[in-house]
Amino acid sequence: MRPARALIDLQALRHNYRLARELSAAKALAVVKADAYGHGAVRCALALEPEADGFAVACIEEALELRAAGIKAPVLLLEGFFEASELALIAEHDLWCVVHSLWQLEAIEQTRVHKPLTVWLKLDSGMHRVGVHPKDYHEAYQRLLATGRVSRIVLMSHFARADEPDAETTEQQIAVFNAAREGLVAECSLRNSPGVLAWPQAPSDWVRPGIMLYGATPFEAEQPLAARLQPVMTLQSRVISVRELPAGEPVGYGAKFISPRPTRVGVVAMGYADGYPRHAPTGTPVMVAGKRSQLIGRVSMDMLCIDLTDVPEATVGSPVELWGKQVLASDVAQQAGTIPYQIFCNLRRVPLDYYGE
Repeated sequence: MRPARALIDLQALRHNYRLARELSAAKALAVVKADAYGHGAVRCALALEPEADGFAVACIEEALELRAAGIKAPVLLLEGFFEASELALIAEHDLWCVVHSLWQLEAIEQTRVHKPLTVWLKLDSGMHRVGVHPKDYHEAYQRLLATGRVSRIVLMSHFARADEPDAETTEQQIAVFNAAREGLVAECSLRNSPGVLAWPQAPSDWVRPGIMLYGATPFEAEQPLAARLQPVMTLQSRVISVRELPAGEPVGYGAKFISPRPTRVGVVAMGYADGYPRHAPTGTPVMVAGKRSQLIGRVSMDMLCIDLTDVPEATVGSPVELWGKQVLASDVAQQAGTIPYQIFCNLRRVPLDYYGE
């Protein structure tokens, strides 16, 4: 069997969820959209359900997968619904729903549902992606209540630059949100993962931890609270070939690496078809046989090469950690010019093995 695996530490997942609640002193929706950022939504939700206040997903398909697996906790649809016909399913499965556009509000006004809905009314406080305009926010709130089809409203918005602690944008968004909700009596939710870790002043009865649940920092620089996170996924494989090259020899496609000295090259069963970032350059860290080494040459579809010159004990069969508890996913992502969100979500065909039940 091909040795590529992703080990998922459910105890670390629970630790990170508890940290989010501890830091925020609020209720927390565990964000498990995009198959829990590649970690397996059903297994992660089942591990968290005994203590989670609820879950958040992108769309109704993801929510129904959780309900089919027996998840009974609240599930919020972060993108709301895409067609008015989904409202019947939302009511039937007792889902919570974001309303971010006036057309969604109009659909609720025009559609009968067999029981009242819980709506999270989203404000565009400055990100300018989705959300009701501040000038329409009070009216949207009142119209939702007037429908008689909404039993509860939570006020929410989303930060654009909370992962940049020195940016003024977040304070500006908080001010816009506070002005827009003035006079409205309802719970609110502003803080996502970087909001939980770096913006304690942002009002939130509910927080929405996402990337921090999986143990990856949302920040480029070191951050003391993010340092308390525990990596959940360890992506691993094994060395499948070893060869000795003299100085001056190319390795891999495009001859992007030329050996600067006599070099011992290990080939690892992992590539971009598995979701490892193709643009990870020479120098990207790996652990092999318990020692730190580096990627060399271009990542191939099913294989990549690493430098074993200074790890003489490594041989065919030696374990390799591509990211995890010793090589942080954020470090690999930074080397590849991307973010840990993407490298987690890009994982394909790599079996997920769970422990820490």
